[in-house]
Amino acid sequence: MSNGENDNANETENTVDSASQKDQANESSTASTGAASANNSATDAAGGALAGVMALKDSNPKVFFGGIGALVLILGFFMFGGSGSTVTPHKQAAIVIGNSYVLKGANITSPDATVRLVAVPGSMAAFDDTEKNDRIGGCKHMPVGTPVKAIQTQDAYGKPNAFVQVEMTEGDCTGQKGWVLAVNIQ
Repeated sequence: MSNGENDNANETENTVDSASQKDQANESSTASTGAASANNSATDAAGGALAGVMALKDSNPKVFFGGIGALVLILGFFMFGGSGSTVTPHKQAAIVIGNSYVLKGANITSPDATVRLVAVPGSMAAFDDTEKNDRIGGCKHMPVGTPVKAIQTQDAYGKPNAFVQVEMTEGDCTGQKGWVLAVNIQ
């Protein structure tokens, strides 16, 4: 290679090196500008939204203040929603031994419904009436409104007088005794 060719080769290398250095400088400045522009775009978006809201206030105040009122109303529903009232439980009158009552279920709405009498207070297995004679015989299912007389009470599950032993005073089962929940007599 001649001196002229070496000079041309060195100039080409210098030109390529300076071009790559310019590209690297441009990339780093673009990266820093991109981060700054991302921050600026978020700020611009917030500022633009605020400017749009303020423009709405000036151009159409009814819509602006109506929107604020709707937001306050929605927030009010969330903050003060619901009711402060509580469900009042069934208040059972005191059972007096020897008084007359009628059978009535607290949750019974059907006139054909019956109230179950059991032999032992609190025996949950007594409510298993899978056998036909459990459903029919023995004065175990008495119709709502059957007159009864309270014989004695029994505490159960931490509640005083939860069960009442009753004696039928009318009908085919007169004189028969059984236990019912205290809420099932009135």
